[in-house]
Amino acid sequence: MLTSLYVRHFAVVEEAEILFGPGLTVVSGETGAGKSLLVDALLLLAGARADSGMVRAGSDRAELAAEFDLTDLPEAREWLKREELDESDACQLRRVIRAEGSSRAWINGRPANASQLGELASLLVEIHGQHEHQALLARAHQLALLDAYAGHDGLLAQLRDSAQQWREIGARIRKLSGGEDREQRIELLRHELGELEKWALPAAELAELEANHKRLANADRLAEGAAGVAELLDGDGEFALRRALGRAHAELGKLAVMDDKLAPLLELLDNAAIQLGEAADGLSHYAQDVDLDPDRYAQADTHLTRLHELSRRHRLPVAELHDKASALGAELAELEGAGDALEQLAKQRLHLQQTYDNAATELTRARTAAALKLSEEASVLMSELGMAGGRLVVELEPTNGSEPDGQGRERCELLVSVNPGQPLRALRKVASGGELARISLAIEVATLGKDTVGSMVFDEVDTGIGGAVAEVVGQKLRSLGAQRQVLCVTHLPQVAAQGHAHLRVSKHSDGASTRTQIDKLDAGGRRDELARMLGGVEITRETRAHAKQMLERAQTAA
Repeated sequence: MLTSLYVRHFAVVEEAEILFGPGLTVVSGETGAGKSLLVDALLLLAGARADSGMVRAGSDRAELAAEFDLTDLPEAREWLKREELDESDACQLRRVIRAEGSSRAWINGRPANASQLGELASLLVEIHGQHEHQALLARAHQLALLDAYAGHDGLLAQLRDSAQQWREIGARIRKLSGGEDREQRIELLRHELGELEKWALPAAELAELEANHKRLANADRLAEGAAGVAELLDGDGEFALRRALGRAHAELGKLAVMDDKLAPLLELLDNAAIQLGEAADGLSHYAQDVDLDPDRYAQADTHLTRLHELSRRHRLPVAELHDKASALGAELAELEGAGDALEQLAKQRLHLQQTYDNAATELTRARTAAALKLSEEASVLMSELGMAGGRLVVELEPTNGSEPDGQGRERCELLVSVNPGQPLRALRKVASGGELARISLAIEVATLGKDTVGSMVFDEVDTGIGGAVAEVVGQKLRSLGAQRQVLCVTHLPQVAAQGHAHLRVSKHSDGASTRTQIDKLDAGGRRDELARMLGGVEITRETRAHAKQMLERAQTAA
């Protein structure tokens, strides 16, 4: 549900913040006051194209923001979660339009593009206007509305699940069958697997191979270096470390006789002599035992060379080649045993086809009955809404595809005739904006808000009507408001009287600038506004009395 709308420096609106509640909110005002600016703001927040002409003269940018309560909108919450834009059970859409023509948008404070705004807004608000794009014109939405009207959720879920599994099994069958390429694939897999099994190594063995290769490649230098260090530690030269350490130990021993405090330090030299001797012995043995075998080095070098060749061929790091071998082995086993697997998959697909056929047949029967019922109810409502003799027909068109389809075996098209004797035409091709809005209202009332959108906006739905028909339009909007939040821009008092809340848009000018003001009316304000709509410039006691009577009658009827 839309809870608030904020606009600043937008067209002739300097700044306004409007709070919304449930039910039907009507918007009225004199011609040219800017009643439809609220609708325009919602359209822009829904991703409509923006231009610099929407920025108030003298301002550098226009700001728009709307907040929605998502408590009863699970699809919108799921979309936000999927896009990682979720923020508790509330949602804020914000858009800034600059005077040079650029614009930026945010969802819950995070940057968003126009496409994301459009996707989310389609789950939050549905706008029925004289020219605006409407979700109701999309054939996919029409089919979804028909299914929601008939309550086909369980049957549709079964149908989609069967179709999805059928496609997945078909993909496996195509992969296993392979046609003429199957034998070539098997031969290729055998060749690649043979190479990988010969050369690829597990992580530990690969690390050992690389260490051996490095050691063998530097064997001469290692032997020579180790022997040199051993000589420095324990050689015959005067400056060998063990000789120097021996002299130091002898001198410190003489001093320790004179002061017992030096005894611990003498013990440290003893330990150092032991460790130095072990190091010298170890280095001598290492120098003698270094592997200088050129054949072993050649083998290790060849192995690593082949591994790097395979790495380039398979476009994988050397460390991942062993896992690649396992994957190719599994694929080869599957292809070589494809006969039994294909037989089982064929049986599964046949069973799924039968399950789908049964569900699709049942869904077609249910849709046909629901389409007839919805056509009758909407046609009656069209007559009540000032289109006497008008008809709406929910036409189901069979699809030509033979494969299971997650939407069923038919598509939906709403056909209308607004006058007796006129041929039926697709709803999306109806030219009159006012008629289109009333037809949309008839469909929404007939389905009584069965779609999942939380807020509906009707802009000038009462264009071209008056009198008793206008009152009926208001009553239908009010009944729709009992199920969904409804916002209606109107110029007729019969419609305005039916609102649960009333906003008045007025325009003021000081000669230098013009601004639009939006006020939420109390009971007295509503009476005076209805009186203005009834009587024009001069408001008399009689028009006020009539306005009060209209309001009381609307409340009593509710």
